[in-house]
Amino acid sequence: MAEQQPDPITVEIILNALQSVTDESFLALMKSAYSTNIKERHDHSTAIVDKQGRLVMQAAHSIPVHVASVLGQMEALLAKYPLSDIAPGDVFVANDPHEGGGTHLPDVAFASPVFVAGELLCFVCNLAHHADIGGANPGSMSGGMTEIYQEGLRIPVVKLFRGGELQSDLFEMMLLNVRVREERRGDYNAQLAALRYGERRMLALAEKYGADMIDAVFAQIITRTKQRMRETLRLIPDGQYSFRDVMDDDGCDAINVPIAVTITMDDGLAYFDFTGTSAQTPGNINIPLHGTKAAVCYAMKAMLDPDVPNNQGVLDAFEVVAPSGSLLNCVSPAAVASRAHTSQRIIDVVIGAMAEALPERVIGAANGANTMAVFSGHDPRTGSEYVYLETLGGGMGARNDRDGKDGVQVHITNTSNLPIEAIEMEFPLRVESYGFVPDSGGAGRYRGGMGLRRVVSPVDHDCLFNGVGERFRNQPWGIFGGADGQSGKFEIQTADGALQQLQPKTGNLVLTSDQSVVVETPGAGGYGPALERSAEAIAADTKSGKFSDQYLRTHYRAK
Repeated sequence: MAEQQPDPITVEIILNALQSVTDESFLALMKSAYSTNIKERHDHSTAIVDKQGRLVMQAAHSIPVHVASVLGQMEALLAKYPLSDIAPGDVFVANDPHEGGGTHLPDVAFASPVFVAGELLCFVCNLAHHADIGGANPGSMSGGMTEIYQEGLRIPVVKLFRGGELQSDLFEMMLLNVRVREERRGDYNAQLAALRYGERRMLALAEKYGADMIDAVFAQIITRTKQRMRETLRLIPDGQYSFRDVMDDDGCDAINVPIAVTITMDDGLAYFDFTGTSAQTPGNINIPLHGTKAAVCYAMKAMLDPDVPNNQGVLDAFEVVAPSGSLLNCVSPAAVASRAHTSQRIIDVVIGAMAEALPERVIGAANGANTMAVFSGHDPRTGSEYVYLETLGGGMGARNDRDGKDGVQVHITNTSNLPIEAIEMEFPLRVESYGFVPDSGGAGRYRGGMGLRRVVSPVDHDCLFNGVGERFRNQPWGIFGGADGQSGKFEIQTADGALQQLQPKTGNLVLTSDQSVVVETPGAGGYGPALERSAEAIAADTKSGKFSDQYLRTHYRAK
């Protein structure tokens, strides 16, 4: 393709067109999916990647941590397949973190090349979190698993379609190794439909503007983004900034697992060194290095320039290192299913390190978790197998000028709440109550957000419960004198109302029809001293009913 230099107006027009392609592909996947985790919670992402494997565009509602899996897959794909072995109609699939560029097995990534006049222009990509990918426990994400082999079906980068022809034996093998097979088939077909939609839209753009122009705009988008990010980084005073935090546990024997960072700023260059972080753990909280990079980039983008396009230019603006074999740069056969919890803690650590340099842009520690609850069994109405998976939100950290939001997903998750109506329609489960956890937001000049409480029981059958929580042992910290938020917990409630607390990472617990699971997610840390909270804000807290008299008296009425 001949080199072209597009003018700024053309770049902007095509950039917005590319955004539309990814956003519309995102909706196509969501509208076609079978599982509640995708069609209701939107736990999926879509992207465009250039022929060099660089991220050009991601859908606005995509999941930040999915950037790592998309780019990891592309890196593995281009390393394995020369361009001469990539043809129109090919569809590549992968999920393995050690061989396929993924970050954990439930995130299955698809990629399809787009050819114009016989030449490769780009790849359209998507990724969806499947409610089950096989392995030892339903939902494929419970604590206690100690190696990748226990976590489910591992897929290296392979061709699911060759020249437009489905490799049916491979597809049947993918379906054989998972629970709720027809739901998985439907979600895979939704991913394929989104790829085809994206390809059609890219071909239409190439016909209108020319493939050479589109290719040149890809480069311009990445270059402009990197320059913009570097200029923004110059707002941070040169120097070194450090912070340390811990993961609660790894679901096995490791407790208070440290994550440490030293950030060196030098005239717009940012170097993140995670030396001092724990070695990789037996339990499944490990994360590959490209997942660590995605978490760092999200945190810095959120603090410095939330509106900058999310593409390779952002990733290229930072240098991230972590020792090989460590928690944040794990090696095979490390277990990784709960890597999202670790991503959240990486973000907390980066924010904590930046507090001195960016006091008006940081927040108190958020709920710091992807509090995961999985209920599975056989529906007594039909006899069919079901897996209900959800990650619940919690408190968002308080900011320099306002309270943290209550009961929301934070940072790298970006998924939606699953409505009670959807749960009770799709699954033989009853949601007995759903609301905020009283007093769970950390007090401060601005208070932290509140955690969520959901009580769920099986209807006319026994089921299995798997839960994974973080910030259950260690509270989300407050900042600049703000109080810590409340920790989360799992409990079993019997018919007489008695409560028994469970471990933060609970696997394959039998739940009878006269029992309920109580899930309480963490709150978040406050910002600034509580005695500086305004009288108007305290009056609003009192009126809201979210806080007890004891809480208000302890934190605010002393003044």
